[in-house]
Amino acid sequence: MVVLARRIDREADLAPGMELAVRTVSHHFELHGEDLPVLEEVDFRVTPGEFVALLGPSGCGKSTLLRLVAGLEPPRAGELLADGAPIAGPDPSRVVVFQDPTLYPWLTVWDNVALGLEARGLLKTHRGRVDEALRLVGLSGFDKALPQQLSGGMAQRVALARALVNDPRLLILDEPLGKLDSMTRLAMQSELVRLWHTAGYTALLVTHDVEEALFLATRVIVFSERPARIKADVTVDRPYPRHRGDPRLVELRRHLLELLGLAATW
Repeated sequence: MVVLARRIDREADLAPGMELAVRTVSHHFELHGEDLPVLEEVDFRVTPGEFVALLGPSGCGKSTLLRLVAGLEPPRAGELLADGAPIAGPDPSRVVVFQDPTLYPWLTVWDNVALGLEARGLLKTHRGRVDEALRLVGLSGFDKALPQQLSGGMAQRVALARALVNDPRLLILDEPLGKLDSMTRLAMQSELVRLWHTAGYTALLVTHDVEEALFLATRVIVFSERPARIKADVTVDRPYPRHRGDPRLVELRRHLLELLGLAATW
């Protein structure tokens, strides 16, 4: 599998994956003139090349944390650091893939993937990166297709290619497989692992699926109800490729469900 071309405007010896530090981050929103706490003193570190999943109840603040990591808004308290430097805004080294692929329906697959490079003024000199990204996600030959001609899984592959064409050092995944059917979702989970191994980026994933977290991640951070606090930081001590029937993964699944207050569903 072809790896994306060498990183743009980057020191050659810089590790592919980014180090992320979240230091005692708290956040709240204003709702009807009152503060609505969302995150409370969240503190963790992600080492370069790790794949970390964030797991917790719906609405607890996980996606809000991803927005802060992406630099889409600043935290109310605490700080976030990318390779030791404060995160002060969006940056192409930190790319978000959302649940909805949000492709432009009037653009071809190739043009949708090229948007990031075009916005940065790099498309003329780095056109080959678009083809490389499409090869990475298994969409060679679909470059001239329109979004309405794609299945849901293929559309999400385009969204991944659009992220990877920027050669991110941190891939931020906000439930990217949440709207896919079960069979496509299982196939895409394996695809995400393959892409992560191939490109070497750091990955931060929000999911509500315990099995998905265990299949993909090296660590699973479990959050409480809102305002989100870290309840547990669980290492997934199994090699890749993983098998869903692995007794250790079954044991970890039971442990995570207990932490989420869902042990009775086991």
